[in-house]
Amino acid sequence: MPENNITTKRASLKSYGSGSYLARDVTVLLDIVDKDAVADVPVSQKEALIQSGQRHYSDMLTLEDAPSAMHEQLYSQALAQGTARTATDVANLAHTLHGIFQSQVSDEHPLVLVSLVRAGLPIGVLLQRALADTQSRYALPSTHYGISIIRDRGLDPLALQLLLDAYPNSPIVFVDGWTGKGAIYQELTRSLEPFSDSSHPNFANIFHQGANVIPLLTLADPAGVAWLAASEEDWLIPSGLLNSTVSGLISRSLYTEPQLGLHRSVFYDNLVTIDHSLGFIDCVNKARRHLSKAPCSLPTFKQPRYQTADLINQLAADYEIGNRNRIKPTIAEATRAILRRDPERILLATAEHPDTELLRHLCTQRNILISVLGDKILPYQAITLIKQRNQEH
Repeated sequence: MPENNITTKRASLKSYGSGSYLARDVTVLLDIVDKDAVADVPVSQKEALIQSGQRHYSDMLTLEDAPSAMHEQLYSQALAQGTARTATDVANLAHTLHGIFQSQVSDEHPLVLVSLVRAGLPIGVLLQRALADTQSRYALPSTHYGISIIRDRGLDPLALQLLLDAYPNSPIVFVDGWTGKGAIYQELTRSLEPFSDSSHPNFANIFHQGANVIPLLTLADPAGVAWLAASEEDWLIPSGLLNSTVSGLISRSLYTEPQLGLHRSVFYDNLVTIDHSLGFIDCVNKARRHLSKAPCSLPTFKQPRYQTADLINQLAADYEIGNRNRIKPTIAEATRAILRRDPERILLATAEHPDTELLRHLCTQRNILISVLGDKILPYQAITLIKQRNQEH
């Protein structure tokens, strides 16, 4: 493809927004729609529609309210507790990416970070800032985009094709915040299968680490499915405690048929005054720049280990759960499920673990049953079980 054509395609991508992030931090390839144009479906009604099979979760949205004062306080505590760890993890990830890609990328052909909306966005922005830091030892030509992935429906194919057309000679790395059961990894694998034939013109963009190696990067990977992760622990990632107000004020994505356009999202302009998106980035980025310890190289994995699959199967049997989507492991997913879904009970490894304080507060507030199961649920610290509404589909 002629270089001027590529330049034009890249320029056209910049017409998309960045949510509440800076334009240099990320371009989000979503169709932003007015929240007044989206039906606000109450949680209980949404749960019944999802579980009965009448509607898919990505066809509905429960509009976000501002977090409570207690929720804000616990986020602030988590940020104070977790800033140094997040900064260290990001530095180690950036250092590892630099070691792998420094001989393959250039300003003309940068590494393309593709964050999975939404949980991937804060981590992708932190990585982009780290790789753009010319004062660091891991600076690397890179660019950062956010695209939608939806369980059962996959990666937005139009958004991915826009990137492949604009960066035909660049490797792509997908970024998410954490893994729970590995469901999004599986969705990513299915979405990328059409590119897995080595004769496909975009094979090298995606399968640059080898045939069938899905280049997924996460901050935490308890499920053991990521190609590259900072750790496999379930810990209190600060950005996992909030929704849009730490993810660029962007809603969870809504599905759009490919022939009709990009997946959609709402921009919560009513939450601008309580937005932590840039504050979180600036706080962690400042800590990263002041780390005294040199970054280390992290291991990469060619294939998923699925180290928690047996645990998930056992929980499904113990609690007679036919649909695994009702099991939400990790502190982050368990917390989000309480805020967005209709939980039946919360399973904890430890009764008083400081990382589950918000979860326990929300359970007390909403009279949700807590079961403390000890080592049985490790490596997860917390798991939310969603209430069964109807016959499962």
